Amino acid sequence: MKKAIWQTLAVLVVSAMLLTACGTPAPVATEVPVVATEAPAMTEAPVATEVPAEVLPQGQELTDAYAGMYKGTVVTMAGPFTDADAVKFEDSVKAYETATGIDIQYEGSKEFEASITIRLDGGDAPDIVDFPQPGLLNTAVKKGQAIDLNTIINPDWLKQNYSQAWLEMGTMQGPNGPITAGIWARANGKSLVFYPKAEFDAAGYAVPETWDDMMALTEQIAADGDTPWCIGIESGAATGWARTDWVEDAMLRTTSLENYDMWVAGELPFNSPEVKKALSYVTAIWFNDAYVFGGRASIPTTFFGDAPAPMFNAPPQCWLHRQGNFITSFFPEGKVAGVDYDFFYLPPIDPAYGKPVLGAGDIYAMFNDRPEVRATIQYFSTGESVKGWIEAGGAISPHNDSSLDWYQDTVTRGVAEIILNATSFRFDASDLMPGAVGAGTFWKYMTDYVSGSVEEDAALDQIDASWPK
Repeated sequence: MKKAIWQTLAVLVVSAMLLTACGTPAPVATEVPVVATEAPAMTEAPVATEVPAEVLPQGQELTDAYAGMYKGTVVTMAGPFTDADAVKFEDSVKAYETATGIDIQYEGSKEFEASITIRLDGGDAPDIVDFPQPGLLNTAVKKGQAIDLNTIINPDWLKQNYSQAWLEMGTMQGPNGPITAGIWARANGKSLVFYPKAEFDAAGYAVPETWDDMMALTEQIAADGDTPWCIGIESGAATGWARTDWVEDAMLRTTSLENYDMWVAGELPFNSPEVKKALSYVTAIWFNDAYVFGGRASIPTTFFGDAPAPMFNAPPQCWLHRQGNFITSFFPEGKVAGVDYDFFYLPPIDPAYGKPVLGAGDIYAMFNDRPEVRATIQYFSTGESVKGWIEAGGAISPHNDSSLDWYQDTVTRGVAEIILNATSFRFDASDLMPGAVGAGTFWKYMTDYVSGSVEEDAALDQIDASWPK
């Protein structure tokens, strides 16, 4: 190309000289466009090929972000992810940060539930907040603090990528009416019991099919001179949530879904026969020192993430651990699902209530409106945003555009199957209740009850008294 241009110029120069010699002015100006029309062909245009041809279905801002328009900007984020979970989250967003140049600065805290309300009320809101308790987000929504994501993310995309159940759980009542308060980024199933597979099989133990079978297994392990259960509920300011999960699972197995929903709504008191019946199944295990590693007294002071660790000692110091699928993030490094550990569905109690599944998830809400924040929340509405976490283990996607091929271990794939085959599914009750109850008195007084500092009736009465009027 360059050679051709120089040849053209040479011809023009020679022509000009000849014309000048003949007394005719050289028409240089009329020949300049010849050079100009050749110049663009010499220039590559890689930028244009990297810009999406059309606006992405999530929104214009995500399209612009991938075009590099927000490179160098920062999006702040706060949530409960710490330790292994924080690493998995940060790893899962690296591809987005690299592609867009947006820096997601995540701050995780074990005191998240206590600190986030203070920050929001004090005008120090992070751009995006991850709420593991929708009830806590609901409190912020009622104050008018959260931004309606229906105005940020294409509503058609939300309907396409989330089931109606997830959309309904993300819709909350603000001062001016219902809003899309958040989008679900990660889900988990909670009705699971983990055990050390090789040792379990070698001991000749069988996976229980009913609650009575599970109690018989508990008694058998104790009779063999071992401790059946690994239990711990310490979690900083969130201490007690692991206790409430047991109560919720028991509620789903001993009473109707209608009663469960009434309980969540504050229409069925804690100090009711239904709740007390559910509690009795939990305390039969928790309050028997022969059944719990370290005894009842150790439960409130044992960090929930450390609770299953003795299960992997040689020989196991405890054999059974009920928890959500995310707990695998806290298992000792190198442990392989299906080899070193396995799980079974927490068995039903009353056949009349089928095989219910308790679940939970992380809902992301937006509090500051800038283009890079819009782009990032739009990104979190895609399965791609949790793909890395799914592949690393410990997360399940609620997004319709995610793929089962991403699940690398039998545990998370099995949890997805359990949720699919569940006769009923309900969200974690304490996460749905108003923050003052679900993330407040329910956690506190269940912890106090376990520690023995308060009796059952007094604990339940205190929770009932705390319900917002």
